[in-house]
Amino acid sequence: MFQWLDTEGAPLKHHIPGSTNYLPDLKIRGGSFDKGEPSTQPFPLNANFVSESILSEELRNEIHKRVVGQKKSIRAVSAELGVDMRRVAAVCRLVEMEKRWKQQGKPLALPYARAVHEMVPTTPLQDSRHQRQTPHESINDLPAHRLTNAQIFYPVSESRQFTRIEAGRVFSAAPARDHRIVTEEAANPSEAMSRITQNPSRIETVGKGAKEQPVLQPADVRIPHPHLVVHERQRIANPNEFQLVRKAYDARLREEEEIERDRKLIAQERRERQLSRVQPESSRFEFRIKDVVVSKETTGSDGRGARAPGRRYGVPSYDRKKGQIKIPTQVVV
Repeated sequence: MFQWLDTEGAPLKHHIPGSTNYLPDLKIRGGSFDKGEPSTQPFPLNANFVSESILSEELRNEIHKRVVGQKKSIRAVSAELGVDMRRVAAVCRLVEMEKRWKQQGKPLALPYARAVHEMVPTTPLQDSRHQRQTPHESINDLPAHRLTNAQIFYPVSESRQFTRIEAGRVFSAAPARDHRIVTEEAANPSEAMSRITQNPSRIETVGKGAKEQPVLQPADVRIPHPHLVVHERQRIANPNEFQLVRKAYDARLREEEEIERDRKLIAQERRERQLSRVQPESSRFEFRIKDVVVSKETTGSDGRGARAPGRRYGVPSYDRKKGQIKIPTQVVV
């Protein structure tokens, strides 16, 4: 190995800033490095493995500025910059932690961070406002739902409207809806989608007790950015009305954010009404008391339901008992 590092692998000892330091780069550096582009495959024998890009410092700071400084929602910033909402939230938390560490005088591993950004692919921030930002990753990925694993043969008459909503009801073993409602939703899918995304608590459920679950919704509703589907429909329907389509998209996004904010506020107020706070005098402790309803519906048939903890106490745990299944038997998405 050391002999290879002293001969053929010697160029890899010192990387070129802004370029990867992978083994396929040896051919480029040996002959026409200026003509070729740095490789994104670290392993020459595994062409399917590609090194993914990371956020550049400029793009990371721009995300933090838009969320914290400009008070934009995480959903809006994710759609504008092409970064997943979970990554946007993580960037905001990490930048805030970095600022707090600087105020506390803690050392930061800045040389290590600069070296990593110079040696791996990065997603840059577009300088021009008129130029569209290069997406960092897919922001509307949807994992496969466990209910769709089954293969179902479901006969449907030719005169019936059978959409993705109906397919989700079949997978959930829910009864079929009225033909008139299906026809109206098929005529205006954007409005039907908005009714579901703006009122998620009104989604129909099937099953009883611990097996109760909501009816499987179509992919247009379950993706992280359902408003982009409506925006694409309007863009295709009105190809020459870019400004009008953009205004409608911004208005729809603001409406979705306001409805989500009001829904969270109502849920918080409901939790506060159910909670009693007691703080004794000259005490730094506060007792929070919440009334619960202990019944078979809240505790489940085995007494281990999470909606009411009272009946769970005294039920033995079988975590260390032989013959018990201790690995997850299903994945709830």
